Amino acid sequence: MSWIAAALLGVVQGLTEFLPVSSSAHLVLARAFFGWNVDEGAFGLAFDVALHAGTLLAIVVYFAEDLAAMAAAVPEVMSADRGAGKLARLIVIGTIPVVIVGLTLAGWMEDHLRTPPVIVITLVVGALWMIAAERYGTRHRNEDSLTAGGAMLVGAAQASALVPGMSRSGSTIAMAMLLGLTRESAARFSFLLGVPAIGAAAAKEGLHVMKAGLSSHDIALFALGMITSAVVGYLTIRFFLRYLAGHSLNVFAYYRLALAAVTLVWLMAR
Repeated sequence: MSWIAAALLGVVQGLTEFLPVSSSAHLVLARAFFGWNVDEGAFGLAFDVALHAGTLLAIVVYFAEDLAAMAAAVPEVMSADRGAGKLARLIVIGTIPVVIVGLTLAGWMEDHLRTPPVIVITLVVGALWMIAAERYGTRHRNEDSLTAGGAMLVGAAQASALVPGMSRSGSTIAMAMLLGLTRESAARFSFLLGVPAIGAAAAKEGLHVMKAGLSSHDIALFALGMITSAVVGYLTIRFFLRYLAGHSLNVFAYYRLALAAVTLVWLMAR
């Protein structure tokens, strides 16, 4: 059962990290629905971070050329007014809010907000946020048109997604769309913006895991979950970017509302 659970959670993470439906919500709800909370040693927050490391690998592989171009443009990151240098600067600026919120409130959020009742609320809030972006966003610019202020706003949306159920991709894509970016450009910037945040979270929790120690069985479970989330995540990025070329976010918003309703009924029936 543990092997099946690890693989299934990897699939869930790979799908929901990039689709705007909230990976954290699905991981928490999957444990709650199927009773996997009993094995917190293997399936706690540390395992979530291992799954996020898998999806980070998917981003790095998929956007390898973009990341390499930004790395090469580091010497001109402060002066570039377009291209890879400017994009790298915007990523740095957009990462500031999640660093501040992560350092000050992450621990409290992990202890108090990773619950199904909270997720019911955030699923609804995130859905309404995406519907608003589809209705009011002009969607005619690319990520190179973002200003420092715009990057900071998208970064603030990313920080809000530290609350389980909000969805990092959904929050940031919707904010970028409200700032005038096309769906595809908003998604590309969202995914690239996630690299520092996901990498930092994985490194931080990885240090805790190393200090606590893992059995060989747990290491194998972590590896299975990470590999599964990486493969599924890569395929999901490919699909989602193509999907956004001709479709809206509304179907994901309606899915979030449906999941919130199902979870609420489940909570009331317990």
